[in-house]
Amino acid sequence: MKLIKLVGNSLIIAAFAASAGMLSGCGGVDEAQMAELNNLRSEVAALEQEANSLKEERGNLEKEMAEKNAQLQKCAQDKETTQSNLEKLPK
Repeated sequence: MKLIKLVGNSLIIAAFAASAGMLSGCGGVDEAQMAELNNLRSEVAALEQEANSLKEERGNLEKEMAEKNAQLQKCAQDKETTQSNLEKLPK
């Protein structure tokens, strides 16, 4: 997750650095440079969207894990109670 955030932030920084470099040049920005900048911006947006989607998926999986662990704990308690009651039965 940190890797995705790092890549996204790096792309944003690279895009800003590229645009700053282009704007400070002598002749301004030509169409090819503008197209490249727009491509970088859309790539950053896509990566941010993917990162958000993965965060949401991780949250769902963690919630599911917590539910399964709670069920497991309940089953262990039920088993212990049942075992205790079985030992109390006359033989």
